Amino acid sequence: MRREWELEDLIECWTLDEEEFALLANKSGATRLGFGLMLKFFELEARFPRRENIPRAAVEFMAGQVKVNAKLFASYDWSGRTIEYHRAQIRKFHDFREPTVGDEDKLADWLATKIRPVEMPRDRLRGALLARCREDRIEPPKTTRIERVLGAAEAMFERNFTATTVQRLSFESVGKLKELIVAEAPPAGVPVAGEDTPKRDGQTQVASGGRRAFLQKLKEDPGPLQLETLLAEIVKLERVKAIGLPAALFEGISEKVVAGWRARAMKMYPSDFEAAAPPVRLTLLAALCQARQAELIDGLVELLIQLVHKISVRAEKKVEGELNAEFRRVQGKNGILVKLARAALELPEEIVRKALYPVVGERTLEDIIAEAKANEKELRTRVRTKLRGSYSHHYRRGLPKLLKAVRFRSSNDTFKPVMDALDLLKRYDGSDADFYAAAEAVPLEHVVPEDWRDAVLDFDSGLVERISYELCVLVALRKAIRRREIWVEGANTWRNPVRICRPTSRTTGMCTTRRWPNPATRPTSSPTCKSGTWRRWTG
Repeated sequence: MRREWELEDLIECWTLDEEEFALLANKSGATRLGFGLMLKFFELEARFPRRENIPRAAVEFMAGQVKVNAKLFASYDWSGRTIEYHRAQIRKFHDFREPTVGDEDKLADWLATKIRPVEMPRDRLRGALLARCREDRIEPPKTTRIERVLGAAEAMFERNFTATTVQRLSFESVGKLKELIVAEAPPAGVPVAGEDTPKRDGQTQVASGGRRAFLQKLKEDPGPLQLETLLAEIVKLERVKAIGLPAALFEGISEKVVAGWRARAMKMYPSDFEAAAPPVRLTLLAALCQARQAELIDGLVELLIQLVHKISVRAEKKVEGELNAEFRRVQGKNGILVKLARAALELPEEIVRKALYPVVGERTLEDIIAEAKANEKELRTRVRTKLRGSYSHHYRRGLPKLLKAVRFRSSNDTFKPVMDALDLLKRYDGSDADFYAAAEAVPLEHVVPEDWRDAVLDFDSGLVERISYELCVLVALRKAIRRREIWVEGANTWRNPVRICRPTSRTTGMCTTRRWPNPATRPTSSPTCKSGTWRRWTG
């Protein structure tokens, strides 16, 4: 109970009515004051207090009502027959009864089946238990008994939860989960440590013989921003997907509870899993794999976004440096521009030839314009060349694997060309062709920027250069993901956002609806939208 009380709150919560005053008729002194405080405390909290639970402000306010000195409260006896009789009177007055062993068993079962699947912290469970006791008009058990009920509920939930999880797993999934904690053979050429290698080395546990279980690799964060990191994360994701966890594995269980089991599994070593009971071990591994699958997809999308940005920025910086060293610059260009501006301001009425040419020669102005055009055109051309070379010789190896591992989705028709382009890239996976066939429907709108059309499209033959087109698709995909126009299936961060229906002539304003993670169960339109269609997705 709170310690600070305002006068208005004291009047509202601690004022005795006529029926309550009737219970005080045969009481006096400390007994009268203590009984009144217990009576109102039970009304507020549905439990009996200890001496330290009574706020000082409430003691003084109650003392004024019952006409007893507040100092006498210190002499109220909190043990013995008198207080037991007072408690019985208060229970009868509020129509409560004492808890029994059967009540505690029912409370434990209720917590295990209804509350524990959605709440983990003990204080939440304790609050739910107290609220249930008040609803059933039962005095809450003593503190030690409450802790026993909570412990029994947690144990019951764990037994039921692990048993249900194991039943939902297929035989093949169980076998693959067990393989996660089995030490794998080291790569060829890697020296093998002795059998007495310690199992724990800092944050990494080394299995017998210097070998590591895949579980340890699964827990590791991505490495530096490079292609090898992307490929390594794709391998992890494919291995987790190969386990074949059912989509409804944790149906009816809160995401917070699954996240708690995932955090518990992250702290454990392979030897800890081996020591756990089989149902607990499989549930921990399944929770870890399901959570890590979404996290790996998030990480892959983030790596894709950063890698596309990285190769673009590196190409631009490299070309800019080369151009700065190669191009002949007009000497004193900044001073020339200052002279032109000054002449234009001082002689606004004069024609250009009379006002500006005497300050700066016509030939010099032509050189400045030519240099600017050459720089801009050369920059775009050479940046495309650098991008194409960097992508084709190195980063292109990760594209087919990424498109196989991650599934992109969109419900915005504006970005359908990007989705069609991704399908085209998948169809050509494994092909050695340098161009897309002329008869092939290659999406260009919203995919290939105008300044890339010359590099991508051969206007004479109608063929589309494959490598440059792939680069354009990646850039367009990056922009769409960042705007939440395209989302990633199975991800946490890059999932489909809230849909907003844009106003039309038949709508009075924007109408919003909740997030729908499963596209199959999403409504076709907002319940309050008269147009019946979704205009676009927004982040």
